[in-house]
Amino acid sequence: MSATAKKRAPMPDDIRAAKGGTPLVSLTAYTTPMAQMMDEHCDFVLVGDSVGMVLHGLPSTLGVTMEMMILHGQAVARGLSSAMMVMDMPFGSYEESREQAFRNAARLMAETGAGAVKLEGGAHMADTIAFLVARGIPVMAHIGLTPQSINTLGGYKVQGRGAARDAALADADAVAQAGAFAVVLEKVPQTLADEITALVPIPTIGIGASAGCDGQILVVDDMLGLFTAFKAKFVKRYAHLGDDGAAAIAAYAADVRARAFPAAEHVFADKAPLK
Repeated sequence: MSATAKKRAPMPDDIRAAKGGTPLVSLTAYTTPMAQMMDEHCDFVLVGDSVGMVLHGLPSTLGVTMEMMILHGQAVARGLSSAMMVMDMPFGSYEESREQAFRNAARLMAETGAGAVKLEGGAHMADTIAFLVARGIPVMAHIGLTPQSINTLGGYKVQGRGAARDAALADADAVAQAGAFAVVLEKVPQTLADEITALVPIPTIGIGASAGCDGQILVVDDMLGLFTAFKAKFVKRYAHLGDDGAAAIAAYAADVRARAFPAAEHVFADKAPLK
């Protein structure tokens, strides 16, 4: 391969094979420009159902629809060439039955070009994961805090502490045995995340878990400081674009009201100058 050849996007088997190696890098994306910015830096990009909160102003992820996911997935796909795209399956699109999960996962992949889907749930979703994988749908699992289950979990609480530790370990083992190629660990104690990483033969992707995980993911609007409604403990702000944007809008408004914008360089003469 020539040194100038374009990098091939990873496949699910490539992600699986990264277990124990250089940590995998991932972010969420919902738009073409954002996907373009992260493409060369991420191994995979997740079109997350977090879009409902960060772009649509919903109070949780529960109101996100298949149509919303497909729309944003198509936009993200236009901005990617080097990173694999993974699609979140929205609430209510896979829990009813294995067959429902297959129909909706197949639709997401066919209409967006995604390389895989992600669904929430541990041991109770293992049969569904196995059903999808056997039919050509690569699945990334998601255990620990599963935001689609906040009403039964009692909110956005740390999961897997105390007596719940064994259940979390069982969940991780179950999704790995079912054929998931990776598993997201969200908001679990560091020691538990490290135990799970040592236990399962597939990469663990941490979000509020441990630096010892096989990779990390954050919501891009969180790490860029664009989403400012709240900040989870596990988020590191790498920029403060929300504050910068608010200041820029205020400066624009002030210029307009003072007739300082548009200035001479922003308007057009009656006749083009002779050359």
